[in-house]
Amino acid sequence: MIPSINDPGEDTAGLLYYLYGPGRAEEHVDPHLVASFDGMAPDPGRTAEFHRAIKELAALIDQPVEALPPHSRPALPVWHTSVRAAPGDRILSDDEWAGIARRVVAATGIDPGDGEPGCRWAAVRHADDHIHIVATRVCEDGSRPDDFRSGMRAQAECRLIEKELGLTRVNAGDGTAAKRPTSAERHKAERQGREQTAREELRETVRRAVAGTQNEEEFFDRLAAAGLLIRKRKAPSGDLLGYTVALVDDRNEDDEPVFFAGSTLAPDLSLPRIRERWSATQQDPSADDLAGTPHGPAQARRHAAAAAWQTVLIIDHGNDQQIAASIAAAGEVLDALAKTAAAQTRKQLRDAARTFERASRSHVQAERGHDRALRQAARDLVYGGPALGRGEEGATTAMVIDMVAFLVIAAAHWHDRKNHAQQAAAARQAAEHLRAAYQSAAQHPMAVLRHRGRRLSQPLQRRQVAHLRQAVPDLAEQILAEPGWHALAATLADVEAAGHEPAALLAAVVARRELDTAESVSDVLVWRLRRLADLPADASAMPEPGTATPQSARRAKRPSSGRNTPPRKAR
Repeated sequence: MIPSINDPGEDTAGLLYYLYGPGRAEEHVDPHLVASFDGMAPDPGRTAEFHRAIKELAALIDQPVEALPPHSRPALPVWHTSVRAAPGDRILSDDEWAGIARRVVAATGIDPGDGEPGCRWAAVRHADDHIHIVATRVCEDGSRPDDFRSGMRAQAECRLIEKELGLTRVNAGDGTAAKRPTSAERHKAERQGREQTAREELRETVRRAVAGTQNEEEFFDRLAAAGLLIRKRKAPSGDLLGYTVALVDDRNEDDEPVFFAGSTLAPDLSLPRIRERWSATQQDPSADDLAGTPHGPAQARRHAAAAAWQTVLIIDHGNDQQIAASIAAAGEVLDALAKTAAAQTRKQLRDAARTFERASRSHVQAERGHDRALRQAARDLVYGGPALGRGEEGATTAMVIDMVAFLVIAAAHWHDRKNHAQQAAAARQAAEHLRAAYQSAAQHPMAVLRHRGRRLSQPLQRRQVAHLRQAVPDLAEQILAEPGWHALAATLADVEAAGHEPAALLAAVVARRELDTAESVSDVLVWRLRRLADLPADASAMPEPGTATPQSARRAKRPSSGRNTPPRKAR
């Protein structure tokens, strides 16, 4: 059950006309009163004299305001919230909604009860799944209600209501979520045929623009390249204080663009919060090492996989401030992957990035610096350009998605430990989108590897089984039963042909982190081995295992080593 406290308003009658009217898309069905401050307010939905009843109800609610001298009245006297049941919940009766309304106005301080002065209010139901509560912001005695943090108080009361009425239990919030679109914004998007509201589209576009940026000039250049209208807010000194953005075709009734400040899109998209991402790189003397040279899509994905792997270790062993920064930077990598995705994985990666956005923020103060590798990986992905869905680019896409999925799951586990319920749920949902993206990206490269594995000679197959049982005796039988075993066998043969010791390298990659969260252990080991041994992710151009010497295998088509490739002695 989700309460949504709206911004204060000034016109009680106008709001009531909307709530009792047909709605912007005829979505209001049987609007009627379910509760009010005294239980005796007129119900415009159940009377033949609709307009008179609306004015009478508005006047009744506004009476404490009108009783004050004009100079003492609040400029925005109307308090308004909606309370919505979760999809799939049973249809509540009018009496149940009336009880919910009374509890919400009491919890928020609008009408606390127990003899305390309260405001006048009315609860209107015009759909099965929600109600609207309209109230004045002046109590009966002329005082102001104690509605400080009314949104958080309403959320807490709704958690209790869900438990008592057997409704869907919504994860408790912590005030770090982005502001939800208003009902007016949603209806406007529907009328315009948009899949998202303007606020949501802008939030996603700005997040992608900021991924991997290093300064203000680059950030604003990306916003302009994305086609957004930009206004910069400057101090008299000329210093930049903030910014607002708008979609070219999103306009108000006066045909003017509707601008949103970065801070209203999401708490971490205000200019001061974005500057925090740049500060660590700008202050670190070693930051020049991150500049590097431009990479193609495939090499950028290999580097991102390596950075994701190192970040998993930070989440496992770092302090909370380092972990918070790393998880936020993981969101930038997802945004960059979504921005550069091939058609076959684009939707799933965009869904993953959009969902993980909620997991990237918490009240833990991020300690910037340890997120540099991930932020550079996001930058490399953006400047590496869009990836094809085939060949080495398609295969390295599967490689990085597999590793980023582990990173996202590690983030979910950390949020669970910190009791960040909404963030943990968002991370788990993002992991599901990543699994779907992985299945699309890995289909061809894994099919090639499985085919190569089945073509191994019997002696070579037995040797790879022996390597597996030597390196991971506890997991060997499970892996041998997986469909991906043949792909792992081919990879072990390629590792051996490249001059590495397969059992030792396999033991090393298994020891680095648990595999309990992997749907296919063999798939995970394939990508870890191919990355650490610097083997091509796409094996279709490699010689058949057993036909090449180690020296010729090293000269086979493969990406050049990069700054994130482990040195030989570390393998």
